[in-house]
Amino acid sequence: MKSYRANLGGGIDGIVMRDEAIPSPGPHQILVAVRAVSLNARELMILQGYYPLPVKPDLIPVSDGAGEVVAIGDGVTRVKIGDRIAASIFPRWIDGPFGWDYSAQLGGSLDGMLSEYALLPEDAAVQIPPHLSYEEAATLPCAAVTAWNALSGGVPLLPGQTVLTQGSGGVSLFALQLARLFGARVIATTSSDDKAQRLTALGADAVINYRTTPDWHACVREMTGGRGVDVIVEVGGAGTMEQSLKAVALSGQISQVGSLDKSAASIGIAALSATVTSIRRIAVGNRAQFLAMNSAIAMHGLRPVIDSVFAFEDAVEAFRYYARGEAFGKIVIRHD
Repeated sequence: MKSYRANLGGGIDGIVMRDEAIPSPGPHQILVAVRAVSLNARELMILQGYYPLPVKPDLIPVSDGAGEVVAIGDGVTRVKIGDRIAASIFPRWIDGPFGWDYSAQLGGSLDGMLSEYALLPEDAAVQIPPHLSYEEAATLPCAAVTAWNALSGGVPLLPGQTVLTQGSGGVSLFALQLARLFGARVIATTSSDDKAQRLTALGADAVINYRTTPDWHACVREMTGGRGVDVIVEVGGAGTMEQSLKAVALSGQISQVGSLDKSAASIGIAALSATVTSIRRIAVGNRAQFLAMNSAIAMHGLRPVIDSVFAFEDAVEAFRYYARGEAFGKIVIRHD
């Protein structure tokens, strides 16, 4: 089989393709013919050398992938040969809150999915919604599960409540789509009028261009009659957290997913004192959340937003394109 290998801090130019033997599944393991993978910010963090969790040397990168089970080891009961599955990023995290005992993750401390075949523990396997292609299903494990956790893992989102999403990255787009399934109203922020139109087409009830409206929290307050939003899917970090605190409703929730702004954060104590809210740090999600999300996706026929699809042989170029930050939707690498 052909696989790609990479190292922590090795950069995109350090990604190399190799010929390797196809592994055989041992007890409670499955062999998956990988049909598609998708890229996330975590992949760039690993290549740039600042990923917060352990990364094995000579790693098969990329956490997100989907494919067909082609062989199973002794004792496997959760799947059978021929099943269409995606891989849960944290194979040991089955349910409940996150803990370090469950922190082994695909494409990090464990080999990932950027290979023609992937050897996985059966606990990692999640059946994919029947209406989705492999390319679409490959977008789910990180960004979609993170968005689902952000909306439902703390105080559950209720119909009629309001969600704020930031930008048009993978988590934010899934949060917009999934919030609509919950029956919530969505206010989105973005950097351009063109993206605003696309977010509206996806179902956003209102969109704020933060370049032309830099104090967007005031606009959010105005749109909500002064109340603020119930849930904020916070991806900006230092660049947006203080405004998020000013935009959230009393007893609301900020689900802190990422930190696109890498500058040092300094949040005024007045911003913290002026609200009564919960801030949750999101670490993707567990398998039970993945399964619940897939049930909702299947019931409503939701389809992920895909920007571009690259051939397996062009995987390095896919990374370069993703790093430019121009995509609206997920970047997928598929096997023809």
